Amino acid sequence: MSKIVPAEKVEEYQNRFMEGLKRRNPGETEFHQAVYEVIQSVFPYIADKPRYHEKQILERMAEPDRVIIFRVCWEDDEGNIRVNRGYRIQNNNAIGPYKGGLRFHPSVTLSVLKFLAFEQTFKNSLTGLPLGGGKGGADFNPKGKSDNEVMRFCQAFMNELHHHIGPNLDVPAGDIGVGAREIGYLFGQYKNLTHQYVGVLTGKGLEYGGSLIRTEATGYGAVYMMENMLASRNDTFEGKTCLVSGSGNVATYAVEKINHLGGKAVTLSDSGGYIHDPDGIDAEKLAWVVNLKNVKRGRISEYVDEFKGATFHAGKRPWEVPCDLAFPCATQNEISVDEAKTLLKNGCTGVSEGANMPTEQDGIHAFIDAKILFAPSKAANAGGVAVSGLEMSQNSARIHWSEDELQRLLSETMKGIHDKCVQYGREDDGYVNYLKGANIAGFVKVADAMLAYGVV
Repeated sequence: MSKIVPAEKVEEYQNRFMEGLKRRNPGETEFHQAVYEVIQSVFPYIADKPRYHEKQILERMAEPDRVIIFRVCWEDDEGNIRVNRGYRIQNNNAIGPYKGGLRFHPSVTLSVLKFLAFEQTFKNSLTGLPLGGGKGGADFNPKGKSDNEVMRFCQAFMNELHHHIGPNLDVPAGDIGVGAREIGYLFGQYKNLTHQYVGVLTGKGLEYGGSLIRTEATGYGAVYMMENMLASRNDTFEGKTCLVSGSGNVATYAVEKINHLGGKAVTLSDSGGYIHDPDGIDAEKLAWVVNLKNVKRGRISEYVDEFKGATFHAGKRPWEVPCDLAFPCATQNEISVDEAKTLLKNGCTGVSEGANMPTEQDGIHAFIDAKILFAPSKAANAGGVAVSGLEMSQNSARIHWSEDELQRLLSETMKGIHDKCVQYGREDDGYVNYLKGANIAGFVKVADAMLAYGVV
């Protein structure tokens, strides 16, 4: 590549880059999507900055430091031997130890985890904390399994994973399918294998080194991000109708914070469909949902039997409901381009992504072309990893911060992320392209650290 890339050649270089990436990583569509989303912003930025493209920084970022794949054998309650596949992607540790969740779900593949680890690298950079990017998990489904089966799987998984992690090397956390129960089993096995009590996992219970508000942090953070974006337009949540997808921790705590700030959340969902409650999902209803999902492990469709006036829409997603703001908090690619256009047609003026990469590429383009407030996941859902980083600090220092202190730090972190996005994302007409801002801000910190190390 030449020292300076002319503006008219940027798209050509992007296409050449993606052709090489796809050739080296065939069939990994989620990974391709995540990288393409980033290079669309970063390539124009580095075109006249030779230090980045001469040293092949983007090429190096898109190649994980290492990919660990391993067999996980465990025994179910009937005595049958079961075999799953485990993964850990250590993407980049230029600014700190690898940090990123573990996902237990049948949809887990190498492509999904590489996309998540790549995304995590930028997200962690945006927090301002010294955290690299990683991700892991297994194609194991905890749903329908007994506690003993989940325990045996987690112990078998950690039997291999413990060789590759450590408090200054790689610190996993929870993600889809990995909650407090799974983290407890994983940490117990790590402690048993290594005879060390260290902060090697985050999302732990308060009894053994966990942090207050960690469970709430991702959902809260997505709402704080929207609060900052609204404030930039001299607006607030007051009186706004909000759509939320999902019904796990991210979604339920997003609803809680929306309510606190004066908005009205009217939807939640799971894989079976979504519920619409025009009266709003208040604190009492939300507590019922949390008990349904976390204790009874039930389905969101049961909501309509408990609360009259609500409706359940089987096999659908909530983006057809008119709203002011939307918070996709379920999973990747849950807003298609057609659903994005429906949201815009029905009056949506802001989207904050609580899940990882929940909007398809063309849907993102529709939001940005319409110049609505759009916070990409690497910025909007960084609250979870931010508090995970604070949990690591507490573990290292053997201290425990109060909820008020952590709430303050989380709010300040999300304000800082917002401001970095504005710094790099403001367009000539005054519109803030938060996607561009997040991608460039996340890139610059990691890239400059990589340059400082030389070619390694």
